[in-house]
Amino acid sequence: MSKSDFKRLYKKAKSIQKYNEYSPFITAGGISCALMTSKGNIFTGVNVDTRCSLGTCAERNAIMNMLTNGENEVTKLVCLYRDGRLMTPCGACSEFFLQLAEKNKELEILVDLDSFKTIKLKETFHKWWGKDRY
Repeated sequence: MSKSDFKRLYKKAKSIQKYNEYSPFITAGGISCALMTSKGNIFTGVNVDTRCSLGTCAERNAIMNMLTNGENEVTKLVCLYRDGRLMTPCGACSEFFLQLAEKNKELEILVDLDSFKTIKLKETFHKWWGKDRY
């Protein structure tokens, strides 16, 4: 674990967080994230909430950005609430990370900014259904 990497990711995630109400139906930017790939590149994303459930999480937004740039292996992740508190990815986002690459089970997620404590994605999915397919 590199504290400096997580500090950079936190700053990146915080810098793109701009909550906006675009219409009576869509808001975005209340949650943000930054991820680092195995190549050392950083990709970011914000959540998009819609009244009809067509929105997306910040993590999946960042994943789409990463995939657009030809990468799929993630080593580090920082997710933030609007107030700057850390959070972990939801089940759908965790599932997406696991399906993208077997190595993503080792993805480090920052859970405490003071101590820089992390957990690995595999710790949140002890018995993942797709494990035998890799």
